[in-house]
Amino acid sequence: MDRLFFTVEDERVKHLAKVDPKLEKLIKNVGTIDIPLSTDFYCSTVKRIIGQQLSLKAAQTIIGRVENIWQNFNPELLEDISDDLICGCGVSFPKLKYIRDLTQKYLTREVDFSTIHMLDDEEVIKTLTNIKGIGKWTAEMFLIFSLGRLDVLSYGDVSIKNAIRWLYQIEKEQSLDLDYFYEKWQPYNSIASLYLWGAIDLGFVKK
Repeated sequence: MDRLFFTVEDERVKHLAKVDPKLEKLIKNVGTIDIPLSTDFYCSTVKRIIGQQLSLKAAQTIIGRVENIWQNFNPELLEDISDDLICGCGVSFPKLKYIRDLTQKYLTREVDFSTIHMLDDEEVIKTLTNIKGIGKWTAEMFLIFSLGRLDVLSYGDVSIKNAIRWLYQIEKEQSLDLDYFYEKWQPYNSIASLYLWGAIDLGFVKK
């Protein structure tokens, strides 16, 4: 699989629509999902570190600036680029430390991305969160957008929680039982998440 591609006629999407009528309405409004997977695992992890706690637009801007000084995010070239130059692109110093740590471990094969696709979801999360600066959310995004895993629901993703509250009309003061939704959407939590993010991207959910 080289992309996340789902239409309303996909059997997995039909399954979600069948078990969840409210999600079915959202699926029809969002329509087709078509997202290329980030199959350069090192590069995608660097970009996810840069994008932590930033809006998508801000992350894309900073990543673009870094690409201008760091050709193709080639790990072999990072050592020759100064901290000041990279931080001048908008990358915080702690994030730069995490990227340098990741790069060193990648070059010495302490982190081996060549076999990570063979691990199950929990093992991938454990492997990635052992790297400085990579938390569970970043590992979960790697599972979905790099490995194409289909049953991931990120409990820590604010946009997901906001979209669920909007779709099911759950007030902010009410508790959110994510276990309930996780069980309802199995084994396609990632696909449900893509449609919830779609609701954010299309402006359905008030920020």
